[in-house]
Amino acid sequence: MFYLLSGTILTFSVLTITSRRMLRAAVYLLFVLVATSGLYFLLNYQFLAAIQLTLYAGGIVVLIIFSILLTGHISEKFKNPAPWKLWMGASVFIVGSAVALWALLSNELVRDTGVEEVQIDMHLIGNQLMGTGKNGFVLPFEIISILLLASMVAAIVIAKKENN
Repeated sequence: MFYLLSGTILTFSVLTITSRRMLRAAVYLLFVLVATSGLYFLLNYQFLAAIQLTLYAGGIVVLIIFSILLTGHISEKFKNPAPWKLWMGASVFIVGSAVALWALLSNELVRDTGVEEVQIDMHLIGNQLMGTGKNGFVLPFEIISILLLASMVAAIVIAKKENN
């Protein structure tokens, strides 16, 4: 299952950045985010997987697709990139991959850190996420949602402006 999800993530990631159609790129991104939540489920991180599905796959991608459909750029194709941009992207990919491989292969992975495992209290996490007091997260979530709404309205106004 890990290899299937990893292959899905790699395939759709490449399709996301190489697609010339905006709507298809957003749908490919949705597949990447859903497969990422599948990896979290494999690691028994159910809470993180649920957040990945609801916030990113369910919220952000739907917001992107909604804005694409609202602005009327659904049939618009991206231009082919200039050859020098392709070479620069390939060189950044090669250098980044080399640095990541060097970091993985030069360091010994340690499984036992000597730190005692902490029990997770889901009621405490839920109360903190829905709390408004100290260590509460409702206010930051509301501020971010207002910011996203304002940026979405601004993007639609800019996209709908007629050229004078």
